[in-house]
Amino acid sequence: MKVHVIPIGNSKGIRIPKVLLKLCHIRGEVDLEVKGAKIVITPVERETREEWTKAFKKMRENNEDRLLIDDDMDLEMENWGW
Repeated sequence: MKVHVIPIGNSKGIRIPKVLLKLCHIRGEVDLEVKGAKIVITPVERETREEWTKAFKKMRENNEDRLLIDDDMDLEMENWGW
C-alpha cells in the first residue's frame, strides 16, 4: 500500500489506515526504530496491571475498597452454588 508523506507542522508524517492499526493492535503509543533503510512501527505492550495501584488508591479515597462477598461466608455449605 502506498501512502503520501505529508507536512505536519515542522515535521512530516503519514496517515495510517484504521484497518491497519486494528490488524496490528495499535491503539496508543508505538515504538519507532530504524532497521537499515526502513522504519519499523511496533505497538507498545503495556503491563496488564500497570494502573492498578493508582486505581486502588482512588478506591480507598472514595471509600469503595470494601469486600463484595462476606469474608466469613462458608463456601462448603450444601446449598452454595457457583
